[in-house]
Amino acid sequence: MLVLTTPTGQIGRQVLDRVIDDGEPIRVIARDPGRLSPEVRQRVEVVQGSHRDHDVVMKAFAGADAVFWLVPPDSRARSVEDHVLEPTRSACEAIVAHGVRRMVAVSTMGRGIEKGAGQLSAARAGEKLLAGTGAGFRALRPGGFMENLLRQLDAIREQGTLFWPHPADRTVALVATRDIAAKAAGLLLDDAWTGSGDVPLVSPDTLSPDGVAKIVSEVLERPVRFQEIPVEAYRETMLRHGASEAWARGLADMAVAQNNGVYDEEHRTARPGPTGFRQWCEEVLRPAFLA
Repeated sequence: MLVLTTPTGQIGRQVLDRVIDDGEPIRVIARDPGRLSPEVRQRVEVVQGSHRDHDVVMKAFAGADAVFWLVPPDSRARSVEDHVLEPTRSACEAIVAHGVRRMVAVSTMGRGIEKGAGQLSAARAGEKLLAGTGAGFRALRPGGFMENLLRQLDAIREQGTLFWPHPADRTVALVATRDIAAKAAGLLLDDAWTGSGDVPLVSPDTLSPDGVAKIVSEVLERPVRFQEIPVEAYRETMLRHGASEAWARGLADMAVAQNNGVYDEEHRTARPGPTGFRQWCEEVLRPAFLA
């Protein structure tokens, strides 16, 4: 039995798409089962509720051989650490109680981020809890999601500009969510591995924000430039868009850590995934821009 969290989310739905035809029984935790397609609902067992509900997690993990665990972001969270660790503690209790053999979780890339790096630090703390359960564990450690650029479609369309709180010439570590999902699905379906480990995930590219803007401009066939925004201005923008003070501060701290090079070592040594940034722009960004 495979158990998946976030089956309608950006990564979780792609994991589900990749494992559903394998023949392994699948159970999903879904707050709103109506967001699953009728075909999927006929082929999986659904535990309705939230991964944040201890009883839901205990019910869902019963009889599980392997679990895909992802705590999705919540910009309204009053504490970044509690947002990650509270449901993860429930997951750990359920893993031990039900003897779950393998766990695959989405964490984050980065060295030296145990403290003071906002959402990165919270993700690493959650990873540490899961690794301590004694189950076989793989922490997927992606760089920044390429899909985050989709949030800037209006800025690209109206201003011809990409905005990031990073220097124009600093290398950024990016990865397509399809590559995260593919790695997760492969690990879930492979019952041969044991022990704990981490899997850094990046694209084949070595790009700066200026390089990102150049490729976006070429693929969209319109001028697009990059503009760095100060970290504090970035935090204030998040607040204006409805983020809590804790969440906005966490994002600012994360940006500072990234600018200080916390991704650099893993970015250099990671085995790159298959999806390059130009390919992603052609297959995902351009259709979304033209829609």
